[in-house]
Amino acid sequence: MRKTLIALMFAAALPAVAMASPTDDGHLGGPGGPGFDGPGMHHRKGPFDKLNLTPEQHQQVGKLIGDQWRDRSEITHKYLAKLSPADQKAMQDELAAKHAKTQADIRAMLTPDQQKTFDQIQKDQAQRRADRAEFEAWKAQKAQKAQ
Repeated sequence: MRKTLIALMFAAALPAVAMASPTDDGHLGGPGGPGFDGPGMHHRKGPFDKLNLTPEQHQQVGKLIGDQWRDRSEITHKYLAKLSPADQKAMQDELAAKHAKTQADIRAMLTPDQQKTFDQIQKDQAQRRADRAEFEAWKAQKAQKAQ
């Protein structure tokens, strides 16, 4: 259960880390984040655009923000581990329900062609998660044998 909780927390933190990393144009932010120019979207100035950072500074700031998110995740995991199993399960269920609702809401606004692509993306992500879980189980088993 703890691995599932960690995986859920990691999955929840990924979009934030992606938004904090520099994009190809040197702006901080992922899709929908500061500096994103998508079809039909206007460039939104982020707080770091006002600083006129060099590309190197953008990269360094992105790394610092990513490090901050990882640190926050570690602290969160430390305190989540202290929750009772019932509270951990309740949190997992609530996170899963929120995630499922968001995915359903996103899918509902897509065209049929986009829905097919979205469904394939979801299927691919599920496969990657399963592969990762299998790898982690293998790695843990290998570590136990080494001890």
